[in-house]
Amino acid sequence: MQNPLRNSIIATLLASAFMSLNAGASDLLQIYKDALANDAQFGSARASRVAGQEQSVQGRAGLMPSIGLSGSDTQTKIDATPDVGRGASFTTNTNTYSLALSQPLFRWANWQQYEQGKLSVVAADAQFSQAQEDLIVRVSQAYFDVLASQDTLKTLQDQKIAISEQLASAKRNFEVGTSTITDSHEAQSRYDLVVAQEFAGEGDLAIKRAALQLIIGKDAGDLASLKGGIQLSAPQPAQMADWVNSAEKQNFGVVASQVAVEIAQRNISKSRAGHYPTLDLIASTGRTANGGQVLGGTGASKANTIGVQWNIPIFSGFAVDSRVRESIALEDKARNDLETARRSAAQGSRQSYVGVTSGLAQIKALEAAEISSQSALDSNKLGYQVGVRINIDVLNAQQQLSTTRQNLAKARYDAIVNGLRLKSAAGILKEQDLSEVNALLQH
Repeated sequence: MQNPLRNSIIATLLASAFMSLNAGASDLLQIYKDALANDAQFGSARASRVAGQEQSVQGRAGLMPSIGLSGSDTQTKIDATPDVGRGASFTTNTNTYSLALSQPLFRWANWQQYEQGKLSVVAADAQFSQAQEDLIVRVSQAYFDVLASQDTLKTLQDQKIAISEQLASAKRNFEVGTSTITDSHEAQSRYDLVVAQEFAGEGDLAIKRAALQLIIGKDAGDLASLKGGIQLSAPQPAQMADWVNSAEKQNFGVVASQVAVEIAQRNISKSRAGHYPTLDLIASTGRTANGGQVLGGTGASKANTIGVQWNIPIFSGFAVDSRVRESIALEDKARNDLETARRSAAQGSRQSYVGVTSGLAQIKALEAAEISSQSALDSNKLGYQVGVRINIDVLNAQQQLSTTRQNLAKARYDAIVNGLRLKSAAGILKEQDLSEVNALLQH
């Protein structure tokens, strides 16, 4: 059996080491900065935004002139037949070049492509903003998951030390005849159980730290913990309906879906443009030079042309009508996707709002329970000393207090994360909100 005094000394040394390490611990903002640089999911979103911005340039290209330079330099050898006279051969050199310009005057499909390109940039920005909000929430959730797991493990370790001390006390009292063997058996059973729970807690902490490492690409090291006795404020505005309304309009997923509907509408018009005529301004200049042994003599010619070129489509195997029907169906799909995004954003805001408000109420209740549990433990210890309480009463009171403190910390973590989720659903989550949460940590 372990020495209670030795356990107390070890616990004190561990606590001192933890406080020393915590002084240089990484806080939430530092972890977020690491995630900005290393998170692969956010890096993918950043690259998608850069790619999406090019859609505007590509769409504008369809309205601008196209210029091309072409040419050739050839040599031709001609062998004359005997009918012409004595067999002879001629060699000619031909050099040509042409510079051509084409400027669209009326191409409805190109105009719609240009408008789609501008909308694609807006959609890419909205998707990137949503990815930023998602990163803030993911980092915060992973961060506080680690803290919660650490709290659970520390609670189990504290219980293990307390049970060990009570077990030693029960054995001493049994030896001197002041208590029964039941107290020793009960304390031993509690001790064996908490040891098993401690192993499970260590495994859970390793999993939570691995989840955080997945986001930041490296080991997080020691994390700054939440200050004791912090007071969390209620959501502002205080009405759920205001948050739901904001989510249905400002959520970046909803914004991206709205833009997708507009792009789909433009695509219908672009598909119908397959029936429309096109008109282009064309101009070209070119030169042809002949040299060598030429029957008609040598020389050069130059030609300049300018005019308009039109084209009227008549029949294309019903391909245009098919593309129109396809575009209409895709537009209907985009509208349903928009409605889904709105409902999801609204539901997300409702869940997060309830999570924050119920979490705050739970925190108040647990704060009161903590005070009561501490009083109960003090009373049971005193009763055990004077003989009106048994060992199991003290163990139960200790377990109740440590569990209450653990639940209180978890309730605070959940309320903080739900507050961030609420702002994300409403489309107003910023890095400044993360800084405010970071101020609640011990630095």
